[in-house]
Amino acid sequence: MGNKAERHRAIQEIVRREEIGTQKELVERLRQLGFEVTQATVSRDIAELGLARIALGKGRHRYVLPAADLPENAYEELKRQFGLFVRDVDRGGNLLVVKTAEGHASGIAYLLDRLRRDEIVGTLAGDDTILVVARTEEAAQALEDEFAGLLVEGRALRRALSGS
Repeated sequence: MGNKAERHRAIQEIVRREEIGTQKELVERLRQLGFEVTQATVSRDIAELGLARIALGKGRHRYVLPAADLPENAYEELKRQFGLFVRDVDRGGNLLVVKTAEGHASGIAYLLDRLRRDEIVGTLAGDDTILVVARTEEAAQALEDEFAGLLVEGRALRRALSGS
């Protein structure tokens, strides 16, 4: 059933309404709707639609649409994610390297990008590392200071959640 445009519309609707955390779940859901798809096709669709996979905590993730399905206050969500999953921040010149728990870098980079801050040129995320490119060394220093504050808050949050 359906062509690529119909499949993309279906994916957007599924992601908007449901908590889909893996490509396998999305493949299964599309098949329920009558689309004959493979994981490889869904992987390409995810990239073409610009979907991001963000961490929900406790090992759960969710695909979200670009600039959509973010909490009302993206900065508050960034603070929460940063606090729970960022392990270290380092700076060299106008570049920042943010180390995260495994599997959480892309979700945090996505939130940084959605903030559309002028001092951030862009981000690049791997599995557990984010490269943040700042416009200037001064901007990078200010971001490093801000991130360090979030890291301190995050450590307190992690201690509170773990009960220690």
